[in-house]
Amino acid sequence: MEDIGNQRYNCRKIIGLLLTLVLAATSNSWATATDQVCDVAADYMLGSENYPEAIRLHLQVLAKHPDNALAHYHLGFAYGMTGELQAEIREYVAAVNHGLRNWDVFLNLGLAYLDRGDVEAGIAALRNAVSEGPEHYETHFDLGIAYERAHRLSDALGELSIASSLNSKDPELRNMHAIVSAELGDMINARQEWSYLTRSVPNYLPAYRNLAILSGVTGAQPGHPLQGGDACASRQSPCRVAGSFQSGAAALVSGNPAR
Repeated sequence: MEDIGNQRYNCRKIIGLLLTLVLAATSNSWATATDQVCDVAADYMLGSENYPEAIRLHLQVLAKHPDNALAHYHLGFAYGMTGELQAEIREYVAAVNHGLRNWDVFLNLGLAYLDRGDVEAGIAALRNAVSEGPEHYETHFDLGIAYERAHRLSDALGELSIASSLNSKDPELRNMHAIVSAELGDMINARQEWSYLTRSVPNYLPAYRNLAILSGVTGAQPGHPLQGGDACASRQSPCRVAGSFQSGAAALVSGNPAR
């Protein structure tokens, strides 16, 4: 796993999981995956970020109710937050096999597959996330990242464009959109995106670095926000190198390591 502490990825996972926890707390039946409830104590530990205890309690729930899709999902989430990637994937798959169709379970499954290096499985899961939650820009954003990793750049640009239409304010999304545009040879659009980011989000450093790369500049100019700094200074994980210009001359910097 590249970095289980990545803030943006964990925030995305937690938001999706909180939605599931709320739905579970308001349900009274075990009849179907969407009607199931999980265990209050187990989910409290999950919400409190006590993941080892959440794992223990969810295992107890599943020992009594092995077909509880929500418990499998919550257990997978806890495993993922402790870095147990294979167990995370196994439990997400079990949740889906037991009928859970939440967009966020497919999103997290897709990201876990990408962590494992299985890009095609990640794409398949993230396409399901888009199908179940097309109104959530994160599904399109992450599918776009997966397509970019598979070098399916036109598909990546399509998904990132949809994500941008749903949320035009996310600087990491706009940066990734610009990266794929540059990889496709559309330097004009890439420059416009990064120039916009330097004006609208002046502390988003990857935009300055990428503009410098685009201009053939190897270092920051005097007074440049990157001078003496690091494009990843505001993040917990190293920047992911998201490909290169078609000439192979320079790598573009992404503020979104995708995990």
